[in-house]
Amino acid sequence: MKTFHIEAPSKQLDAALTEKINLKTKPLGALGVLEQIAFQVGKIQQTLSPQLNNPTIIVFAGDHGIAEEGVVNPYPQAVTAQMVYNFVQGGAAINAFSQLNNIKLEVVDAGVAHDFDPSLPIIHTKIAYGTANYRLQKAMTDAQRDIAIKAGAIIVKSAFEQGSNMIGFGEMGIGNTSAAALLMSYFTQAPIEDCTGAGTSHNNDLLQRKIEVLKSVQAFHANITSPLDALATFGGFEIAMMVGAILQAAELKMVIVIDGFIVSTALLTALALYPAVIEYCVFAHTSHENGHQALLRNLAVKPLLQLDLRLGEGTGAALAMPLIQAAVAFLNNMSSFAEAKVSNIES
Repeated sequence: MKTFHIEAPSKQLDAALTEKINLKTKPLGALGVLEQIAFQVGKIQQTLSPQLNNPTIIVFAGDHGIAEEGVVNPYPQAVTAQMVYNFVQGGAAINAFSQLNNIKLEVVDAGVAHDFDPSLPIIHTKIAYGTANYRLQKAMTDAQRDIAIKAGAIIVKSAFEQGSNMIGFGEMGIGNTSAAALLMSYFTQAPIEDCTGAGTSHNNDLLQRKIEVLKSVQAFHANITSPLDALATFGGFEIAMMVGAILQAAELKMVIVIDGFIVSTALLTALALYPAVIEYCVFAHTSHENGHQALLRNLAVKPLLQLDLRLGEGTGAALAMPLIQAAVAFLNNMSSFAEAKVSNIES
């Protein structure tokens, strides 16, 4: 696998950042979580005057072999490709939110079971026409996993070279909540029941069948040897590419906006390899997916939003990015007590 050089941000400016935040014309802590975000972004960039440039969201799309059976998903596998076309045509929720908030949107064919015309304006990095069915074998070979991780890293490096220093990730892949549940259960050691939600369905019977199928998958793959092996066994190509994307973004000291359940399980894989990655992550929201809430508790992190989203696509990240920009704006543009000649009763 490609190796990365990822270090936790230096604490050298911690005291100065805290002082700058505290001396703004407001009571101590009055901007709440925005103060924490401002501190984190300043620390990531190692400056008292951080800048967020060319915010970008990359949506990775891939199919899952299990979805061909229809045992864990209410929608047919063909929906993955159909939604890629919808992204290109500008008709999805992520398009609406990205356009509203001036976020650049890129769509990646990581492994969709469909032939896209090479002229379609997406990033064509198909590993295969979907993963294998993990009820029968590993979802991908080790070589495919490593190619996917490297591809995700290359895509992020390109975004960085085009001037982006804040990046979020989304995904599209029928069946990928099942892959995410399996990965979460492996990395957190939580029972599969606690990691599995309805996904795109409200059908309780489907949920119970999904849990039973995933239990059988865990039993079939009882001898996983490492985090990378778990990714190859259960993951999708879109998830593996997001692992590489997250790791590359951390190496480049970008602000990484973590979306919902699927992206968070890619993060779990990245953290198992390079724990310092979490220092670069801002968690966008708590989704309505059961496993995501437990995963966030496991990481002991507090997301910015609670909107009961369960859509994916990077929609939560697109909604959170303006709040991160607001945090940086107050740090840079809000007057201090001294500048405004306002008495600081707490001094």
